[in-house]
Amino acid sequence: MRTPIDRATWRTLLGYARPQRRTILFGGTLVLLSGLAAAAQPLAAKALVDRLGSGDGIAGLLALLVGLALAGAAIAMVGDFLLERAAESVVLVARKRLARRLLSVRVPAVQRAEPGDLLSRFTGDTTLLREVCTHALVALVTGSVTTVVMVVMMGVMDVVLLGITLAVLLVVGLLALAGMPMIEKASHAAQSAVGETAARLERVLGAFRTVKAAGAEAREIAAVERSTENAWRAGVRSAWWESLVHGSNGLAVQASFLAVLGIGGARVATGAIPLSTLVAFLLFLFYLHEPIGQLLHAGSRLQVGLAAVRRLGEVDQMPAEPVSTGGTEVAGQGAARLAFENVRFRYGPDLPEVLRGVSVDVPALGMTAFVGPSGAGKSTLFALIERFHEPDSGRIRLDGRDLADWDLAGLRAGIGYVEQDAPLLSGSLRENLVYGRPEATEEEIRDVVAQTRLDSLVERLPDGLDTAVGHRGNFLSGGERQRIALARALISRPRLLLLDEITSQLDAANEMAIRDVVATAAKTMTVLVVAHRLSTVTQADRIVVLDNGTVRAAGSHDELVQRDPLYAEFSEHF
Repeated sequence: MRTPIDRATWRTLLGYARPQRRTILFGGTLVLLSGLAAAAQPLAAKALVDRLGSGDGIAGLLALLVGLALAGAAIAMVGDFLLERAAESVVLVARKRLARRLLSVRVPAVQRAEPGDLLSRFTGDTTLLREVCTHALVALVTGSVTTVVMVVMMGVMDVVLLGITLAVLLVVGLLALAGMPMIEKASHAAQSAVGETAARLERVLGAFRTVKAAGAEAREIAAVERSTENAWRAGVRSAWWESLVHGSNGLAVQASFLAVLGIGGARVATGAIPLSTLVAFLLFLFYLHEPIGQLLHAGSRLQVGLAAVRRLGEVDQMPAEPVSTGGTEVAGQGAARLAFENVRFRYGPDLPEVLRGVSVDVPALGMTAFVGPSGAGKSTLFALIERFHEPDSGRIRLDGRDLADWDLAGLRAGIGYVEQDAPLLSGSLRENLVYGRPEATEEEIRDVVAQTRLDSLVERLPDGLDTAVGHRGNFLSGGERQRIALARALISRPRLLLLDEITSQLDAANEMAIRDVVATAAKTMTVLVVAHRLSTVTQADRIVVLDNGTVRAAGSHDELVQRDPLYAEFSEHF
């Protein structure tokens, strides 16, 4: 069960503010000085009233009052600017930290999360830190100090009137204590609901054509509206409790003002206190509204900030990949040699095993094809090679060394991976081609473009290689995206090339050209192919048949047709 305020969350919140502590301290000191300048004004006003009664000159006191007001405003202005600057810096650091964390998280953790909700944390929750880590923390200190100073001064003037004031303020404190946890709870619910709404929108925009084709706009709109209404309700609850807390401040000041005016007026009439004391006391009450308001506002903002910190902390708890120590230098040299040793794997503790004791050797150089029915575990093998997932048991060896012992960045730098859906990134065609190796030369780009039959596409595009491809490459056809993904993998000059159904969306002419490219690549590197087309499988040097998470058979096409009934049946339908 989550406590309203726990030490770990507080430490995390203060950790965001720590790099800006000097700026926050200096800006907070200026704000405090401006508050003390305001606290001195009632004393000057008391002296002014006393001078009026005695007939002495008041020019000096008037000048003092004006000076205090101007100085307080100027100091507050500078202090506020410093705090605003520090606040922007806090958000900057928080977003950099969150971006680093998100991109280091393991693939399964991201797959289980909603991308829209993660984006909401990056944009919305980090923004909430802006005020909390600076203004709210400073307001707690400055508001407390200013309130204490004013209360002490009021006590020196008249203890009776102070007692009346404190009795009323006590009611405010009790209301605030009751409302603060409710603000945090409602704020956390509101932020979660906003994240859910973002996730809903991301879901729709990520499959926009499917939604349109299915005529599902009305259903999706209704779902987004429900999430938005949940966020609205949670926001209204938070606003209600904040209004209650803040409104009680104004009510308390007004009630204490009336009580002090009535009882103080009676004490002036009896001669217990002079009129100047009553005037000064009423001014103190007027100025006391601001520091108390600061405290209440800071308290409510901190509750909102703690809710944001908890949501950001949930990202910190997501499992991360091991830290790379060797940069991106390619692990090993030449074509890679792979060995799977009794590898078992499932995607979740409650899910069935996808791989059930897979053992197979993949020699260096040449092409090895993996075939089998859907769900046999073919693409899962590739995910384990890339270490997107880790085997539950067994080992995968690269050049005789366990994959877990290789530096992760160096391992992936030596692998070219073409996914089945061949996703592209928003940006230009050139940026996508050199994504894995930005230092690639123009000559290397031209050669790979020609090899993968992309030269005609480049000629048609209005800006050639610098033409934008759209979100996930939606300006291009599926076959063009597959060829671009292959070109991107080849430009990175891998020693191990993983191809997952790369010819599934190609016509016969382009398929033949890509087969030639892959056959050429297999002469200098190790190529692993997941394929369902006979033309791709038959050119492989070795074929591995997977069925129900196990290796059923391995050999050449002719051998498998003769001795494996399942492969023979597949080959008839390729």
